[in-house]
Amino acid sequence: MRAISGLWRWRHNPLRRATDLAEAWVALVAMVLIALAAPVVGCLVGAAAQDSLQRSVREQRQTRHLVTATVVRDLGEVPLETDPDTTAARESRSRVLADWTAPDGTQQHGPALANLKSPHTGDHFGLWTDPHGRITTRPLDSPTATTHAALAGIGAALLITGLVEGGRRLAVWRLVRRRYARWDQAWDRAGPDWGKAGTGC
Repeated sequence: MRAISGLWRWRHNPLRRATDLAEAWVALVAMVLIALAAPVVGCLVGAAAQDSLQRSVREQRQTRHLVTATVVRDLGEVPLETDPDTTAARESRSRVLADWTAPDGTQQHGPALANLKSPHTGDHFGLWTDPHGRITTRPLDSPTATTHAALAGIGAALLITGLVEGGRRLAVWRLVRRRYARWDQAWDRAGPDWGKAGTGC
């Protein structure tokens, strides 16, 4: 609103300088871009991210399988891992040697992370694998993908807002420098007459 009022105020003002009007126009253009372009770009980026992430969710659901593994022996505790894409980030995990059957029917054997506080031989736990039985991470879930897409859209909108505001500030800085340069020139023209008898009287 200040940009609009600034344009109106300088419209027929006799004290208006070219830089005043330019500064008001820059502010108005920046305001329009922030109000219109930033949300549009944010929505477009968010929608594109949502499509891509939901496609990844579908692909991971098809290629990652939850199988039941059996503990052979405990290999000791591991530090708490924080995986932001899962809701099980706070679960305690233990490193175990385990056996499991892959989705393709092959028998697998190797170290794995079990969601067990104190694993014992013969305990069962869930394990995510690819179709050939290789251990992989939990597939991305749809709500998490939507959250990431929304954050991407918000981030894009904020980036556009920051770029527009940065451009506005740069333009205003240049206008102010030009204004000061003109003032300096005006003072230089008037300066030699100062202090002389009879000037300005």
